[in-house]
Amino acid sequence: MIEKVLIANRGEIALRVIKTCKALGIKTVAVYSDEDYNSLHVKQATEAYHIGEAAPAKSYLNQEKIIEIILSSGADAIHPGYGFLSENSDFASKCEKNKINFIGPTAASMDLCGDKMQCKSAMLKAKVPTVPGSPGLVKDVEEALKIANDISYPVLLKSVFGGGGRGIRLVNNDKELREGFETVTSESISAVGKSAIIVEKFLQKTRHIEYQMARDKHGNAVHIFERECSIQRRNQKLIEQTPSPIVDQETRDRIGELVVKAAKAVDYTNLGTAEFLRADNGEFYFIEINARLQVEHPITEFVSGLDLVKLQIDIANGEPLPFKQKDLKMNGYAIECRINAEDTFLDFAPSTGPVPDVTIPSGPSVRCDTYLYSGCTVSSFYDSLMAKLCT
Repeated sequence: MIEKVLIANRGEIALRVIKTCKALGIKTVAVYSDEDYNSLHVKQATEAYHIGEAAPAKSYLNQEKIIEIILSSGADAIHPGYGFLSENSDFASKCEKNKINFIGPTAASMDLCGDKMQCKSAMLKAKVPTVPGSPGLVKDVEEALKIANDISYPVLLKSVFGGGGRGIRLVNNDKELREGFETVTSESISAVGKSAIIVEKFLQKTRHIEYQMARDKHGNAVHIFERECSIQRRNQKLIEQTPSPIVDQETRDRIGELVVKAAKAVDYTNLGTAEFLRADNGEFYFIEINARLQVEHPITEFVSGLDLVKLQIDIANGEPLPFKQKDLKMNGYAIECRINAEDTFLDFAPSTGPVPDVTIPSGPSVRCDTYLYSGCTVSSFYDSLMAKLCT
């Protein structure tokens, strides 16, 4: 059984994991960079260890240092949160080799989910509908042009190693495709050191709808309803809600069955999210699996009554899911607004620096997950997300 968890993250998600661990009587180990030595997660954890300089590459992405601290601190499990190393299959593999309980999917499953082409192939075998496009990786721009003309413009050029809205270009003609192919290739090489591109039909007037899924180590799988994530800016989610206003119970159940198929197709364990595009004609197309806890998980907790971090820990402990699909009921409606440190007068550029005073919203059915406190500093080294306001 897990007795001590190292949280390989910072900010509000680190605080979120600490909260559940405290409720379960599990000790927590925080890690922090030079920039975060005064952060709340450092103060609230049972123990805290300095991990390096402010730059993520020298701190929160430093795999060897994190594993060194896990082993020296006596932690028997690691929770990666989201971002940073949460979907890094190499890191998950290193944890497995060191007998560290990684609270998430296996390295092999994560690797499969992270490769958009392999994941798409697995979905097709499982009869989960996917977006029309290239049957495999495109080897050069000429092949991409042929596929684009076969399925007709507009199309998306996507790096299979992209994520979070990055490594994607919408193109409307041959000229834009040639230019976009070079851009996506260079972005992918810059981000992960390699490039592999697929072409997909751009579905117009779509909604972005995702499903929370859970699968234990015994093969039991469920979906925990959908989240509507269509309000975005630059492919980044801003507002999420559940239930979706355009998903009725019949659709919820039908797509939910596809989600369970998807989880089994990649041998997924723990919690993850299956993401879909809903076309204007009502058809759903699978796009990817996010192999981690999502930023927007609080609204699912609101309507399901579940503690999703506790469920993650229980699954990591080898416990079977404590419910079946028929036991899960959606209760009410919830919405989340992401509050980012951005300057609206400078095209939403990051706005960083000290926060002299802050009042955290509270009240009945109000939840605000945040790392802010009066006198804290919003760092320029990390993501601009400061808080998530939910009700």
